[in-house]
Amino acid sequence: MNLSPYWTAVFNKQGDDAVHWSEVGAVTAKDEEILSWAAEQGYVVFTHDLDFGTLLATQERKTPSVIQLRGQEVTPDRMADVLLLTIRQFASELASGALITIDSKNARVRILPIKPQAESK
Repeated sequence: MNLSPYWTAVFNKQGDDAVHWSEVGAVTAKDEEILSWAAEQGYVVFTHDLDFGTLLATQERKTPSVIQLRGQEVTPDRMADVLLLTIRQFASELASGALITIDSKNARVRILPIKPQAESK
């Protein structure tokens, strides 16, 4: 898994139900399986893997919401405060379907579904 299971404690401490994928599925699962499970169960996917954003866009999915952490330092000690602030700030977007990308300085939000951009000629 690309993010530590220690992240679940950060979410649970805030009163949010969180599970690490290794608790519910195979570590070899394809990203599509994880997205489908999260959508069916009403979870937000929290990841360091940029492929989830690509899948949301190419499949024009409306759910689940995905939060992507960017950068080298993605430990709870370094990023928990920024993450929790971003979740509070964009709670309604997450509830209705969004892709949120967070780095140490910024958070960018795209509402789902993400429409593919037209090819330029």
